[in-house]
Amino acid sequence: MLIGKVGTPRRDQYEFELKLELIGEMIKTARKERHLTQEQLGELIGVRKSQISKLENNTKNVTIETILKVFDALKAKVNFKVELQDNELSIA
Repeated sequence: MLIGKVGTPRRDQYEFELKLELIGEMIKTARKERHLTQEQLGELIGVRKSQISKLENNTKNVTIETILKVFDALKAKVNFKVELQDNELSIA
C-alpha cells in the first residue's frame, strides 16, 4: 500500500491530513448553502476573504478556534470525537 498499513505513523498522518481536507470542503459546502461569498463569511468572523479561501483549500495551518468561529457563523453544529484506547469521549 502506498499510504502504509493501518496504525503506522505514515498512515495516521495521511488520515489526519485527509480529515483536515474534509473540514475545508465542509466549510465550503456550508458557505455555499448559506449563499455567502468568501468575503461575506470573512466579514462575519472578522477575517479577510483570502483567509477563508485558505481555510477552504488548506486547513493545515488553522486553529480550532477559527474553525469553530466559521461554523458558528454558518449556523452549523460541530461535533468532536476523541477516541481513547478503551473508551470513547464525545464533545458536542
